[in-house]
Amino acid sequence: MSPPRRARLVSTAVHLPPRYRTMEQTRVAMAAAKSPFVPPPGLLEDLTGVRGVHVRADDEQASDLAVAAAVKALEEAGTGIGEIDLLLFASSGQDLVEPATAHIVAAKLGAFCPVFDVKNACNSVLNALETAAAFIENGRYRTVLIACGETATLTARLHAPDHATFMHHLPGYTVSDAGAALVLTAGPAGPDDPGVLRTVFAADSTAWEACTVAAGGSMHPRSTHDDHVCLRLNDDELTRTGRRMAGFVLEHAEEEMALVRDSVFIAVHQISMPQFHEAIDALGLPANRFQATVDRYGNAASASLPLQLTVAQRSDRVMPGDTVSLIGLASGFSIGLAVIRL
Repeated sequence: MSPPRRARLVSTAVHLPPRYRTMEQTRVAMAAAKSPFVPPPGLLEDLTGVRGVHVRADDEQASDLAVAAAVKALEEAGTGIGEIDLLLFASSGQDLVEPATAHIVAAKLGAFCPVFDVKNACNSVLNALETAAAFIENGRYRTVLIACGETATLTARLHAPDHATFMHHLPGYTVSDAGAALVLTAGPAGPDDPGVLRTVFAADSTAWEACTVAAGGSMHPRSTHDDHVCLRLNDDELTRTGRRMAGFVLEHAEEEMALVRDSVFIAVHQISMPQFHEAIDALGLPANRFQATVDRYGNAASASLPLQLTVAQRSDRVMPGDTVSLIGLASGFSIGLAVIRL
């Protein structure tokens, strides 16, 4: 019998497109689009705590953002693309409905391994992490590349007929384009060895209508209506996300919560600054173990957790041997947790 294996996180990388759009520039763009409702100066910032977002180039695809991050992650890991046994594209966005965007990423990287997409809104990367860890632990693959490319700024609604519509589409103004990548490989599973220690997920799928981008599927295959092609909040779900995230962790991940409390760093999916602070308060953990990113970079969708971890690593807040926790939530409604020893 082969010894037990653990999926070790070898590297994490993020790519942010250089173009940056402030909330004031978004407001000006709404006025230029002759939107019947244009928020007064400062309202977007006051409601969300977000100063601006990164925006892809006009000819830049989700796969391009994923490839840019993947190149960084492979270089950091000292791993050639030929050493990758499985490539997962994990994102709420995509290049095309068909084929899987993973094929496009693989072609651009020169990979010839099996590939597929993992898609679960803003938990896509976290679900891909769980998937990669399971494959590595059971010996199916040794080294896995997770690549993410988010082009969420395409869902911002610049033509709002009234204040109520503007509020329904508020999350779309603060989402950011980003690429992210993780390299995981097999390692020993001793008590002090690095790797993915635990993952746990839950879902309340009765809430799937709460937040949607409706166009492109069988419901609205060719719709160009703003209600369908733009990110739309269909109830007050945004105001409850922090509490629901913390409630899941505290109530349904009791064993994992002990590991979370011992973590040097905790990343939580960030939609807005009020939601970020609410999640910290509800978890009841020291604020200095968290890192706000949504204020500077916007909501990077499924790249949000890798972004926070990368920022923490670059600032030497976490070091090899430290334990970190990643807590995600996504429309649908799903919540997940991963605990990793670096």
